[in-house]
Order: sequence, then C-alpha cells, then structure tokens
Amino acid sequence: MIPQILGAVIPLIDKIIPDKEAAAQAKLELLKQQQHGELKGIEHQLSAIIAEAKSADPWTSRARPSFLYVIYTLILFALPMGLISAYEPAIAANITAGFKGWLSAIPEPIVALFGAGYLGYTGARTWDKRNHQKFNNQEKLPWQ
Repeated sequence: MIPQILGAVIPLIDKIIPDKEAAAQAKLELLKQQQHGELKGIEHQLSAIIAEAKSADPWTSRARPSFLYVIYTLILFALPMGLISAYEPAIAANITAGFKGWLSAIPEPIVALFGAGYLGYTGARTWDKRNHQKFNNQEKLPWQ
C-alpha cells in the first residue's frame, strides 16, 4: 500500500515544488517517514476506502457516491428553478408544490428509519475509525 501512496505523491512533489533541490529534499523526507512507519496511519485510513471500492458488492462501492449525487442534483436544480421563477412564477410554484407533495407522500416512519440508519452508520464509522487509530498508535482500547 505504501509504495502505491508514494507512487502517487512523488510525481506531485515535482509539480508542486519547482525547485529541484527542494523537491529532492521533500522526496527524501517522505522516504524517511516511510522508514519510520509514520505513513502507517495514512495507509490504515485509506485501507477502508480501498476495501470499499474493491468490494464485489456493487452497492457497497456505490452507496456513498450515489447518495451525494442525489444531493448534488437537488442543489443544482435550484439554478433552473430560480430562472423559471423569474420568468414564470406560477410554473415554478407548481413544480415546488409537486415536489413538496411527492416528498410528503413518503411515510414518516420510513424517513425516521433512514435518518436513524444514516446517523447510526456515521456514528459507528466515526467510533470505529477512532478506535482503529488508537489501536494503531499502540494505545489501549477502553475495554482492554
């Protein structure tokens, strides 16, 4: 994993730092950090993302991006709705009322279940990452 990270970072150093001597010094420092194991934490943090992306289950690797795409789409629809409301306020009001009616048709228990599941997932991932980070830093976990 670390060679992959270094393979991605080293070419960036050449682009970011135009001075060849400073770039060489930055590369040397990066290699020293690799030897000292300081990149182990980064490797662990990226391992969950890579494992998720390599998962054979297509829903696992697409769930988070798909949810974000839905949110991005809703936000981007604000731009044309602003233009429609400027030229045809009645049409914009009808579109808004229709969308509001569609969202209101979703039963409240399903919305609550989604919210609880999403918050639970987020909280569990945060807790898991924090405990893995403590474990990697050789600290004792609370139950040990």
